[in-house]
Amino acid sequence: MAARTASSGRAATGRSAASKAAPSRAVKSVAIPQLPWHQVRPAPIVLVSGTEVFLAERAVRQLRDFLKLEDPSLEISDIQADSYAPGELLTMASPSLFGEPRLIRVSSVEKCSDTFLTEALAYLENPAEDTYVVLRHGGGVRGKKLLDTIRSGAGGAVEVVCAELKKDSDRHDFASAEFKAAGKRVTPSALRSLVAAFSGDLAELSAACQQLIADSASEVTETTVDRYYGGRVEANAFKVADSAIAGRHGEALVILRHALSSGADPVPVVAAFAMKIRTMAKLYGVRGGSGQLASQFGLAPWQVERAQRDLSGWSDEGLARCMVMLAETDAAVKGAGRDPVFALERLVGVIARRGEG
Repeated sequence: MAARTASSGRAATGRSAASKAAPSRAVKSVAIPQLPWHQVRPAPIVLVSGTEVFLAERAVRQLRDFLKLEDPSLEISDIQADSYAPGELLTMASPSLFGEPRLIRVSSVEKCSDTFLTEALAYLENPAEDTYVVLRHGGGVRGKKLLDTIRSGAGGAVEVVCAELKKDSDRHDFASAEFKAAGKRVTPSALRSLVAAFSGDLAELSAACQQLIADSASEVTETTVDRYYGGRVEANAFKVADSAIAGRHGEALVILRHALSSGADPVPVVAAFAMKIRTMAKLYGVRGGSGQLASQFGLAPWQVERAQRDLSGWSDEGLARCMVMLAETDAAVKGAGRDPVFALERLVGVIARRGEG
């Protein structure tokens, strides 16, 4: 198969991507291409590593669809590494009567049995022809010997790294790619609102993107997002923060009280303030283009541009006072204070006055 005969140039490209995908691991210990989830490609062994379950599942599904499109006769089998039966891998990898290609998906490798570990290591020495074995490892030390052997180059493997998307800039890039792949235009403010509304669940963020892509005939705007998902707690939290930072004290209090009466938890409201104020503090007094500063501070260009606009009228003393107030309010809403609502309203007032008075 052409998919099995990747050129040395392609492998070199994969290794280049590897150095970016896994900076915490010494590059010299990894002799195989390490790819982001959306660049998954066929190989005799495909190690899908990392804690982001949604991206891992999508990568495996994308590989399956590619192989199925290449050859509809593809045989698909599944193995649970933690309840592995002796000889199971070898049996499934054995050539069939008609020679169909095989895809073997192995889950729970991070909890694998000793029997699986032994047989998987043996399989790496002589992988079956026209067989693709996908090993899903969700993190932890179990199975480390197998991972180290794979990463040393045994079995002609590639690794697909599915690390958790912790930064808003990462989730923003993910959502942007969803719309780009569908050929749908989306405004920066709409992306920001969408990421804010689904900051805690990547699967929900993806589903929301697909819903908007399917339902919107033209460009997706902030108004569109608000119509669909304006009731999300996180979105309300950022609306409160936006109004307060802009100095609209009364408006911020109205939105805050509406959010709280709708069941919003004070903790994510404080988190929204903290994220925005900390970004503003990072960029206070710093000069440069949004792209340059985004790279320097680990932000998305739109975050830099928004923070630069928000900083109008602020002083470094005012930002410092707000940072102190944020810490006090965070403690208050997490149990250290008697009245978390009062603490929140006081924070809104201080921020609306830009830390002055």
